[in-house]
Amino acid sequence: MVTVVLFEKLKYKPMRSFLLVFSIFCSLSVHAQSILPNNWDPVGVADAVLSGLVKVTAPEVKGAHDAEFVLVDDYAYIVAEVNDLKAGESGHWTFIYSTMSIVNLKTMSVEKIIPFARSEQQFANVTLPEGQCWIPRILQKDKKNLRIYFVNERAGEIPYSQVWYIDYDMRSGAFSKKIHKVKIKTSAGKLDFTTENFYKDAKAHGFNKKPVGYGAYLFDSFKEFDGKTYTTLNNFPGKQNALAIANKKLDTFEILGHYNEPQSAQLSESAVNRLPDGTWMAICRRDDGDKNYLITYSKDGQDWTDAESIPSIPNGTNSKPTFDFFDGIYYLGWQENTKVDGVSRSVFNIDVSLDGKNWERKYSFRTNQSFQYPSFAKHNNSIWLIATQGDHSDSRKERIMFGKLE
Repeated sequence: MVTVVLFEKLKYKPMRSFLLVFSIFCSLSVHAQSILPNNWDPVGVADAVLSGLVKVTAPEVKGAHDAEFVLVDDYAYIVAEVNDLKAGESGHWTFIYSTMSIVNLKTMSVEKIIPFARSEQQFANVTLPEGQCWIPRILQKDKKNLRIYFVNERAGEIPYSQVWYIDYDMRSGAFSKKIHKVKIKTSAGKLDFTTENFYKDAKAHGFNKKPVGYGAYLFDSFKEFDGKTYTTLNNFPGKQNALAIANKKLDTFEILGHYNEPQSAQLSESAVNRLPDGTWMAICRRDDGDKNYLITYSKDGQDWTDAESIPSIPNGTNSKPTFDFFDGIYYLGWQENTKVDGVSRSVFNIDVSLDGKNWERKYSFRTNQSFQYPSFAKHNNSIWLIATQGDHSDSRKERIMFGKLE
C-alpha cells in the first residue's frame, strides 16, 4: 500500500520516484533480514537464562559432563556421564558411568535418576569389559520407548572402544535388561561401530593420520530432515569426523561422508545442519593453531570443502559447538576464548541467522561457573537447554544444569 501511494504521488517525476522507492525497498529488505532489535542485550538475556537453571545430577556426583536430552510430554530425559570421585573426566577413568535424570517440566523437579551403564556391568546378554561408560546420546524411538547410546571405552596399553545402545520404556519406567552393539555401514559393509572400523573407512577416503586404539562416538544432537535421522560421528583422540544417517531400526549409522580437511587443523567435535538451499554446513572444533572454529560445506553430504574460519566467529576456542534450527532461525553456538575470572570455557555465544550466512549475537553466557558442552531442543513452543557447569575445579565439569532458553 505504501508503494502504491508513493507511485501515485510521484508518478510525474519518474527518476525521483524510482530512487525513492528503491531506497525504501532496500531499507525494508535489510530490516526484514534483521532478527533482533537494535537495543538487544545478549549478555543480559543470557544472565536471565542462567538464573533459571536447575541442577539435574545426583548429590553424590563429583564430576559430570557431555549430556544430551529429549523432551516427551511433560518430562525431560537427560543422559550424562558422571562419576562419584572427582571433578572432570578422562579416557583413563574407568569409574565414569552413565545416568538418566527425569525432570518434570511443570515443577522443574528431578523425579528420578537412573544409572544405566558402568564398567563391567552385567546385562542379560553380555557383560561389559572394564572401561568407562560415557558420551551418552538419546532419542525418542517411538511413543513408548527411548533409545540411549553410550560408549564403553578404555584407553591405555590395551585400548578398546565400542558404541552400544539400550532402550528405556517410558510407561514402565524401566531399562531393557539387554544391550546391543551399534553398527556402522561403510564401503566395506555393515560393521561394529569401533575405532578400528571407523578409521578404516576414513583412511579409504583419504585420511592419512596414524590410527589410535580408542575413540568412537555418536556426537552431535540428532537432526531430522525429510523424515530421516542424521548425526555426526567422531573420534576425538584420532581427530576424525563424519556425517551419518540412521536406518529405520536406529541401530546402524551409514557414513555419508568424512570431513577432516585440512588434517593439520586437528578437527574434532562438530555440529551440522542444512542451509535453505540444501547445502550441508558443519562447524568443527579445532585443536591446533589458534583453536578457532572452522566451517566446512557439502552439497550432498559426501564431498566436503576444506574447512575455513568465518568472520562472525573471530575468537573461538577448542570446545563443543552447537548448530540448531528452530522456527525458521538458525542457532549457532560456540565457545569464546575469553575467560571470566581466569576460568576456561566461561563464555559461550549463540548467534542467530535466517540464511546461515549473516549472523547476529542473541545470547552471550558469561560466568565463572563455566558454560560448556550445551545442547538445545524445542518442545511445546519453548527451547530448552542443558550445560556443564562447576564451582571449584579447573575443568568446571562438576554438574549438569537444565532449564529454558526461551
